[in-house]
Amino acid sequence: MKDNNKKEFWEASFIDKQEMWGFEPAKSAVWAKDFFVERAAKSILIPGIGYGRNAQIFRENGMDVTGIEISETAIALARKHYGTDMTIHHGSVTDMPFDSKHYDGVFCHGLIYLLDEIERAKLIQHCYDQLTEVGSMVFTMITKEAHTYGKGKRISKDRFEMFGGVQIFFYDKESVQSEFAKFGLIEIKEVNESYPFYVIRCNKTNSNTRA
Repeated sequence: MKDNNKKEFWEASFIDKQEMWGFEPAKSAVWAKDFFVERAAKSILIPGIGYGRNAQIFRENGMDVTGIEISETAIALARKHYGTDMTIHHGSVTDMPFDSKHYDGVFCHGLIYLLDEIERAKLIQHCYDQLTEVGSMVFTMITKEAHTYGKGKRISKDRFEMFGGVQIFFYDKESVQSEFAKFGLIEIKEVNESYPFYVIRCNKTNSNTRA
């Protein structure tokens, strides 16, 4: 799905379904919050921030949040519910970076598996590049244990089109290692977020790749 198509899809989704995931943070956001608090993180970048439901738990714990979001409607909803004092860049994560800042943490939930192989590699690299020297990043991705794995139209290995045009890449631990190992991968954890997910964390200080 090209960027324009993605923009149209998500804009239509947020117009139609508004706060489609409710207001409670994802389980992985709660886990990431504890991790970032432990590391005394003060600034968090959230690519694909949506309407901000996962941002609040970081803000409530003293962290400054910057978001990236492709849907203008989602940004308007975030402003409505959480105020106007949070920076949200309007655009696709494939166009990162949107600023020259470095962040103590990156939290990327429910996004990376919607991208193709080249886009996924770029997202990981750009997120890594925007970390401080002691920064950390947390990503979540849907796993092959999902009941939708193998359904729909096969696009490529482990990637299928469904739900009216959404293309999803389903991860296993080997593909997680392949994409994240050189970026300081230190943990792969399983969590159920309505679908089975991996939540993974990387520390820049553990990485073999320098920005």
